[in-house]
Amino acid sequence: MLVCLRRLNRIRESPTLTHSPKRSVFWTSTEEMVHGIEPCGTHVAPKPIVVDLDGTLLKSDLLLETFSRFLTRHPFRLLQPFAWLTSGGKCRLKARLAEQSDLDVTSLPYNQAVLQWIEAEKATGRKLVLATASYHILAVRIAEHLKIFDTVLATTDHINLKGEAKRDLLVKKYGKAGFDYIGNEKADLAIWEAADKAWLVAPTSSVGTLARKAGNVAGILDPRDRNSTRAWIRALRPHQWIKNLLVFLPLILAQRVGSPSDLKSALIAFLCFGLCASSVYLQNDMIDLAEDRVHPRKRKRPFASGDLSLLVGWLSSPVLLVVGFTAAFLLLPFKFVGALAAYYVLTVSYSLLLKKKMMVDVVVLALLYTIRLAAGAAAIDVPLSFWLSIFSMFIFMSLALVKRYAELLSSSDRGQGRKVGGRGYFADDLPMVASLGAAAGYLSVAVLALYINDPTTAKLYRYPQIIWMTCPLLLYWVSRAWLIAHRGRMNDDPIVWAFKDPVSLIVAALILGTFALAV
Repeated sequence: MLVCLRRLNRIRESPTLTHSPKRSVFWTSTEEMVHGIEPCGTHVAPKPIVVDLDGTLLKSDLLLETFSRFLTRHPFRLLQPFAWLTSGGKCRLKARLAEQSDLDVTSLPYNQAVLQWIEAEKATGRKLVLATASYHILAVRIAEHLKIFDTVLATTDHINLKGEAKRDLLVKKYGKAGFDYIGNEKADLAIWEAADKAWLVAPTSSVGTLARKAGNVAGILDPRDRNSTRAWIRALRPHQWIKNLLVFLPLILAQRVGSPSDLKSALIAFLCFGLCASSVYLQNDMIDLAEDRVHPRKRKRPFASGDLSLLVGWLSSPVLLVVGFTAAFLLLPFKFVGALAAYYVLTVSYSLLLKKKMMVDVVVLALLYTIRLAAGAAAIDVPLSFWLSIFSMFIFMSLALVKRYAELLSSSDRGQGRKVGGRGYFADDLPMVASLGAAAGYLSVAVLALYINDPTTAKLYRYPQIIWMTCPLLLYWVSRAWLIAHRGRMNDDPIVWAFKDPVSLIVAALILGTFALAV
């Protein structure tokens, strides 16, 4: 009896445990610790913690993950998942997608705040149960990867373990209020009501309000807005719109900047290309999801990290595309619409297949830049210069090879002797890529020199000989870009890097100034 009283006093004197709500919130009061103590010598097993998977332990959703993977690998079977859904319901859909997708569960975006918390609870002796509406094959693979769960409950061919179905199964196994539950969405409300303690993970304000009505909310884990405006802007990558400034180059070279109608057309063309480009970036993020998650930098992208839902990406991409093409069709010449369509088709082909082909990828990238120039010329109805087209192909092929060189160098630094993920190059290809890239850059300077010496150029400029100054400037810039890449300091797309690099901006200003003096 004396021993039991001493243990009770120690419990009453223990402080209340609290953690900052910035990462997780939980507490254990003295009264809660005393409650449940039975006569001395009797041990009461702690209630199990039941953990939801999609949106809780995982920042993403496995149904969307498997659908995205299936669509990426089988783009021409887009309607098949809908056939599975209509013929057999969600259970059949989840089963077929899980069976036909080689999902890498080791690289999925796990919620570290939740994972750390349940690991700490596991260390105290509490049993962990993974209960999810995802298909059981995937749930088991995740449990085997994490190695912390004692039991796995998941969707099978006969039951979709979500909402009330999950609640009924948990109550049957553990009794009402016989477990704690960690969830995140409206479908979890019925389960929270049946649980002893409810833990909420990044809930929306409406879900949080409804959950608190049951009076058993113990705390919030990882309270943050996953679909934040900042993450959405990052996904659209407006900084990449810098590349679309090329549509203004034909306007400048044709010396028609002073024409309000032409300037307006060029601005609309820039906007249309921007919307189309953002649509493609969203689509690329869906396609490259598996590769991005094992990349040291790209794994932080909004979709790869789970900060944005994959559903948002798949729905937003076609919307942006339709808006861009509608504006082009209504406001610009049909030739521009054709150039924009060619850009989109080639970009999609690049994302799905061509980027994996050695050297084809860099030629396609150079062609995509040239298409921007052709579109800019079509927008103001001027012919695209032969010299500008050839110059564009060489200079942008050099920059595309700079990008590949930087990726190969990073792969080599990490000790990878195999192919770079998703590409057709080996780390040992570094010297050859550098040689080809530098050669393409120097050829662009030669093309510029030939352009200056062309009789047609003399008709456009009063002092064409002044343009010769651009040759050493461009030669310096190409050489410098390659040396920076060789030193491992080219961490951005070369075009984006050029707009951030003060020296590159000075060189660009000098080149433009040279052309202005020649007029």
